[in-house]
Amino acid sequence: MTHIRRWLMPLSWLYGLATDIRNTLFDWGVLPSEAYDIPIINVGNLTVGGTGKTPHVEYLIRLLSGRYRVAVLSRGYRRRTRGYLLATPASTVYDLGDEPWQIKQKFPDIHVAVDANRRRGIARLMNDEATRDVEVILLDDAFQHRYVKAGQNILLVDYGRLISDDRLLPAGDLRERPSASRRATSVIVTKCPQHIPAIGYRAVMLSLHLRPYQQLFFSTFAYGTMRRLWGEGTLEPTALRKENTYVLLLAGIGNPQQMEQDVRRFAQHVTTLTFPDHHYYTRSDANLIRRTLEGLPKPHIVVTTEKDAARLQQLRWLDEEVRQSIYVLPIEVDFMRDEKDKFDKTITDYVRENKRNIGMAQGKDS
Repeated sequence: MTHIRRWLMPLSWLYGLATDIRNTLFDWGVLPSEAYDIPIINVGNLTVGGTGKTPHVEYLIRLLSGRYRVAVLSRGYRRRTRGYLLATPASTVYDLGDEPWQIKQKFPDIHVAVDANRRRGIARLMNDEATRDVEVILLDDAFQHRYVKAGQNILLVDYGRLISDDRLLPAGDLRERPSASRRATSVIVTKCPQHIPAIGYRAVMLSLHLRPYQQLFFSTFAYGTMRRLWGEGTLEPTALRKENTYVLLLAGIGNPQQMEQDVRRFAQHVTTLTFPDHHYYTRSDANLIRRTLEGLPKPHIVVTTEKDAARLQQLRWLDEEVRQSIYVLPIEVDFMRDEKDKFDKTITDYVRENKRNIGMAQGKDS
């Protein structure tokens, strides 16, 4: 449930006025939105914090990369570089940011680039020699970046933090008013519980006030086999309860509550250590992790996210015993109500119908 900081409402009114003026300038064409002759799919949200963007971007990569040359363009939040940067096998999490680095590690055959200026990033992807074969671009977290006119705008809404129940920053967690959702072509309600009664679907649908041109989907998380972050070894999540394992859940993500609830389905004993989203772990964090783990009865392990794993791998102060205890829990997206095929068709039809002719484009540039 969203926490409303009511004493900050006057600042939210000022923030709302600023976003209203900005959006009006885009709506009137005073500020330009640029369209491109290549399929561009934007995955974003209206809410500060985690709504599951990375797992949904990865879903789209799996859907499209077998048929098309896919590129992912991200801002690269909290990276230590500037400007446009194309990921290579030598790139680090500090070069790209944790989420783009994670995507490049999992999907080494696709193009991954970072640039806060999305228009410049798209132009580089389309025209640079190394990436000019790209056939579809996925924009990660660019719903507010209205200088780019994406062909598919996918808005993610957290089931536990519906935008209709929230307020603008700083009193709430909204980057824009809920009415900004009208720019979405599809809305996905994410992090849903495994079972929702029919009346629950109906209540969410009514609260979102969708337009006739918008499609609504519901998704939930599925968890795969855990793997050791260092060394060899895997572990099924269902084995945790069977072996009465004590779990230290380590999460530096935007909204860890849903993951904690899900891990408690697998394990009877869960202790959670949370850190800010995109947090870079320090020596004091390493000591805290070690002390907390040592305080748990054995058998015990550390379970963390793929996003945290990208940053933990850079943490040199973890002792060997802690390293051997850390397992990464992979997350994938499942669509509910048997609507996976419907969503897939929406995306693949759009890409097929708008795919540019690479040969013609390259000949023109030559």
